[in-house]
Amino acid sequence: MALLGDDTSGPTPALAPLERERVTAVLDARGLEYGIDEDGDVGGYFDGHLFYFFLLGPGDMSLQVRGRWSREVPAARLADVTALVNEWNSTHLWPKGYVRTEDDVLGVYGEHTVDYAHGVADVQVDQHLACGIATTLQLFAQLDEAFPAEAAAARAALQQQQG
Repeated sequence: MALLGDDTSGPTPALAPLERERVTAVLDARGLEYGIDEDGDVGGYFDGHLFYFFLLGPGDMSLQVRGRWSREVPAARLADVTALVNEWNSTHLWPKGYVRTEDDVLGVYGEHTVDYAHGVADVQVDQHLACGIATTLQLFAQLDEAFPAEAAAARAALQQQQG
């Protein structure tokens, strides 16, 4: 019987260590735009939201997809935003969402982290990135529905930047 509907009839792919180059190869294969910052972290914008793809932990064996909601919500709305994110966390496996105060506004993040200490197949890296981006964007869409004025303002600012 296949676990969670996975087809196990084919050969098991070889597991290799997690490396930044494998993450960028997946992004390249999908035709996604990204950059690498001065710390060597890979990141890019998806639907106007900044995402990073971090290698974390001892030996950089964990892969984390972390996105930040690009809306400016006043810190005074902390209880409202936290309630929505907590509801998300109680009804979804991933991403983990959290809220923090950053100066006078709220930062809302979605994270999907997996430990690949025993190695990872390329198809797993691809699935991890796709899942992390897509589900975090679902969280952000739910936030946009709850805060339409902030979402509209961010979209207008982005359109003006793109000119």
